[in-house]
Amino acid sequence: MSKINLNEKYKNNIDALREWLVKQPHLPQNIEQQNLSKFLISCNNSVEQAKRLIDLNFTLRFLSPELFADRDPQSEELKRALSIVDYLPLPKLTSKKYKLFLFRLKDPNPDNFVYADVMKAFFMVADLRIYTDFEETEGEVPIFDMAGYTLKHLTKINLSILRKYMAYSQEAHPIRLREIHVLNVPPFLDKCLTLTKPFLKSEVSKLIHYHTPNSTTLFDYVSRDLLPEDYGGTLEKAEKFASMWRKKVLDNRDFYLDDSRWKVIESKRPNNSCYIDKTTCGLEGSFRSLNID
Repeated sequence: MSKINLNEKYKNNIDALREWLVKQPHLPQNIEQQNLSKFLISCNNSVEQAKRLIDLNFTLRFLSPELFADRDPQSEELKRALSIVDYLPLPKLTSKKYKLFLFRLKDPNPDNFVYADVMKAFFMVADLRIYTDFEETEGEVPIFDMAGYTLKHLTKINLSILRKYMAYSQEAHPIRLREIHVLNVPPFLDKCLTLTKPFLKSEVSKLIHYHTPNSTTLFDYVSRDLLPEDYGGTLEKAEKFASMWRKKVLDNRDFYLDDSRWKVIESKRPNNSCYIDKTTCGLEGSFRSLNID
């Protein structure tokens, strides 16, 4: 679907969000029509829910600088992250109009694995796709390939950053999660679950499907014509898509460094505009109770 058609379909509600946004001086004002439509889509075209999601989205970004600040793709830290992990939004939708996003380890050396940078790069790719993908979808299906991960990788995980990652991805990301697939589950899966379980919402937990090494069970959910050749599919090899997205991130440096798209100024927040529980971030109002730092 083209950008024009997508924006026309949601025009009235986009205009309503734009009018509301002008009255929220604490939020970034440079939110493109395309992105506003994504918030509406993820909220079933409800203007009120989209307002809450927009405020929550940008406020959690403000509260999570480890994930959303200093996002220069030309920095050594992020170039390294993009070289050791592949982030692959796949090109075709499922029969239910779901978008697939494959996440895999490219460099298995745990000494090169910096958890904060890897998670930051993950959201950089996700942000760029939301802003540049004009295709309307009915939901998202992330696929996490655990091949190459070791217990040493697990020790690199910072629990504070994991908590913020889980809060944002489950509560504030303008997508609708439909399924989550974990490929090549390692023998230490129980230890992974011990880390994530405290932060995992029960309704999200029900979406997760685990696939053992060399199994074909993924094809019960995702047809082969939607997957890269090296995952048993008919598309080109995953590296082609990974390379394309690495280049897109590097080519869009100005996009990430433009504060008018991202910056929240809490001192300008109207007293009645916050949708986050004041006990979790020191702000008035309530939307969802999130235990974040």
